[in-house]
Amino acid sequence: MSDKPYLRRRAWLRQQLLLPLLSSLGGAAALIHASSARAQATGAQAVNGSGASFPSLVYQRWAASYLKATGHQVSYQPTGSGEGQRLVSARQVHFGGSDSPLPPEELSKRELIQMPMLVGGIVPVVNLPGLSDARLRLSGPVLAALMSGEIERWNDAQISALNPGLSLPALPVRRVVRADKSGTSEGFTQYLSTVSPGFAKRVGASSQPKWPGEVESAEGNDGVVKALKARAGTLTYVSYDRVQRDRLSSASLLNAAGQWVSAGEAGFRSAIANSDVARKGDDRASLMNREGAESWPITMTSFILIDARPPSGAAATPVLRFLYWCLMHGDELLRGTGFAPLPIALQSKLAARLSLVKPRDNKPPVYQSA
Repeated sequence: MSDKPYLRRRAWLRQQLLLPLLSSLGGAAALIHASSARAQATGAQAVNGSGASFPSLVYQRWAASYLKATGHQVSYQPTGSGEGQRLVSARQVHFGGSDSPLPPEELSKRELIQMPMLVGGIVPVVNLPGLSDARLRLSGPVLAALMSGEIERWNDAQISALNPGLSLPALPVRRVVRADKSGTSEGFTQYLSTVSPGFAKRVGASSQPKWPGEVESAEGNDGVVKALKARAGTLTYVSYDRVQRDRLSSASLLNAAGQWVSAGEAGFRSAIANSDVARKGDDRASLMNREGAESWPITMTSFILIDARPPSGAAATPVLRFLYWCLMHGDELLRGTGFAPLPIALQSKLAARLSLVKPRDNKPPVYQSA
């Protein structure tokens, strides 16, 4: 595939990003393209991030590319969305990753700025001998019954009815769930609560649900993948990129348009197109269970949180420069990762959010594209 469309898109996006920054900084172009001496001095500080495991492989990929392009170090630890929110609120990391957007009042209270970064999908995956990827079909209510413990064996009549001709084993259903406070768990239980009133009443949407019955807990997306592979009959939920990387057997789902769909970037893009994220530029709008023949039902946006009132412009520069670089290069680096970019019209508005960072020493940070 030619890179020309990406280069044209990046040039247009660069222009759109610079306009609000220049306006907010009084037209001071030197703040965008700083002298190499100042950039070197402020760029020496390593940037540390922590939080959601859902997008962690992408953030680590961006960090590796950023290091290669600029020589500046960025690290990201997949500790879970709840821990990411806690650490950035305590100013123990430069940015926190979260799949659960904080409401405006909470952002104001914690003096944080929230940036949407990418869109991905949560996928139910199984370990059933002899079953190839996407062969198993599950409706939302049946998946909810499985996760709440109401369906206890894989050859249950409700599952068989959705899968005529598929030989299902008489194995017990072994549920593996997240042990940590997780945005993936919150997104997954939001979907299940939407499609099943019984699940909503019995379990509900939560970043750390109280699952009925006996479940096995594991830390992070990678932890549940390890537990899934360890024993036949297991059911769990992971980000789509783990399905690709680890060649997991995922389930097809019945979407809001009444179509059986498999997880993938086309399904995530369809969910975006049929939501207020695309229609109104509302980055907090739900992508769950959207209309559209291709839409993947469990699609969600992942966010980054940064300090709105850093101690100095110099302290804010490294993380803001990294985020600016991601806005410039992130789309091309998303190709083949199992995630989808935000609509470009929404991305162009995000620079105004970067300009809301107000250092306490009143010295503006340096925004410099690599």
